[in-house]
Amino acid sequence: MRAPVLLLLTGAALLAPTSRSPAPTPLDAFWALITGDSLHVVAAEQLILDGWEDAHASILVELVRYAPSDDHRRLMFSILERGTGQRLGSVGGRGTGRQLESILERWWEWIWRTDPGMHPEYATFKAELYVTIDPSFEEYFDDSPAATIRLDEIRWGGVGRDGIPPLDLPEMIPAAEADYLEDDNVIFGIALDGDVRPYPKRILAWHEMFKDSIAGEHYTGVYCTLCGSMILYRSAFAGVHHELGTSGFLYRSNKLMYDHATMSLWSTLTGEPAVGPLVGQEIELEPRFVVTTTWGEWRRRHPGTLVLSLDTGHERDYGEGAAYRDYFATDRLMFGVPKLDPRLRNKDEVLALRFPEAPGEQLAIWVVFLSMNRVYHDALGGREFVVLTDRSGASRVYESGGRRFARWDTVDTAWDEGGGRWTVGEDALVGPGGERLERLPAHRAFWFGWYAQNPGTRLVRG
Repeated sequence: MRAPVLLLLTGAALLAPTSRSPAPTPLDAFWALITGDSLHVVAAEQLILDGWEDAHASILVELVRYAPSDDHRRLMFSILERGTGQRLGSVGGRGTGRQLESILERWWEWIWRTDPGMHPEYATFKAELYVTIDPSFEEYFDDSPAATIRLDEIRWGGVGRDGIPPLDLPEMIPAAEADYLEDDNVIFGIALDGDVRPYPKRILAWHEMFKDSIAGEHYTGVYCTLCGSMILYRSAFAGVHHELGTSGFLYRSNKLMYDHATMSLWSTLTGEPAVGPLVGQEIELEPRFVVTTTWGEWRRRHPGTLVLSLDTGHERDYGEGAAYRDYFATDRLMFGVPKLDPRLRNKDEVLALRFPEAPGEQLAIWVVFLSMNRVYHDALGGREFVVLTDRSGASRVYESGGRRFARWDTVDTAWDEGGGRWTVGEDALVGPGGERLERLPAHRAFWFGWYAQNPGTRLVRG
């Protein structure tokens, strides 16, 4: 962080009669609220209020978390209230962490709802603030980067860059050696060109990302614990490999990745750069199919499967449900989002679909509905598909090409309405004459996380 230029906060110019200045309040005034002596704090308070714009609110709300005392926080909340005319609460004499977080969430909701704009130096402020936590964070926000998302919706997740360490080419072992897994343990199953391997949720919840070679090609699997989504991407686009990592930041409670080459921030849900030098270059990583199922069901289908070893090189409690136990146990969010949709509970799971050829359309299907409708037909962006859901609740999506399927045995055979018998595989449905209907990418997600990024999504819930 640069040292506040406190000279800006003193002198006759500051003490002149108040008037709305055409120039934005300098960042030094905000920094002085937590670094200056009492004289400079008073001067900074006056300067901020004299030139008040509602765009100042984002800086104050983000800064108040790092104030050195409750007295500093009360002053900053007071400035917010006087500037905006809103009364959203302040910390009491013995303000608790939970009380502070609740008040901050109310202020963020007001900012997102009213969209007051951002201070022209907001990116600089963000770089200066977070460089004090992790020096590498400055690279995300320095020099006013191009962005497709609001910078004031980017929240720090509480860890440094790669503080949640990705698994890089993790060790795989045969199924027979995986005695740590029980049949009901949740896994994310991948089968590409004969390379079959599941990644147990109990391990990925501690790492949130793996970078692996599957069927001779490099892939990045990203698991956002907070939004409940596991997505597999080809790591290369147009012949360029993108080495990704965990940024330490979130957007609408969804994990943001970063790439090692340019330090751009990437969206987990779209595989696109969202902040930084790569924005606008029409890069979009290709998603591949992955299925959420149980170890017992996966092993029954794929007895020769490999699976992650517990020897990850990290010391963690990899017991089933050990990671994020409290978070998964309730419907409460850890980080607020601009808007919730009450048609489902926040953490109800949906099968989420979006196809690159129809980026403006999204679909969410409640998994409870799918468990009661094991053969389900729909279309997205003009592309017709069928969802087949097995006894474990795992759903696989295939293009249907205009065909209608009447039933399936939830194991490996489906029948179309004409009585044709189709083999259900991980990569395709294969018809009686060798016809193929290819598997399509889809993944599970918590309803709130999917809706927060796709408020125009269509929802199927019965």
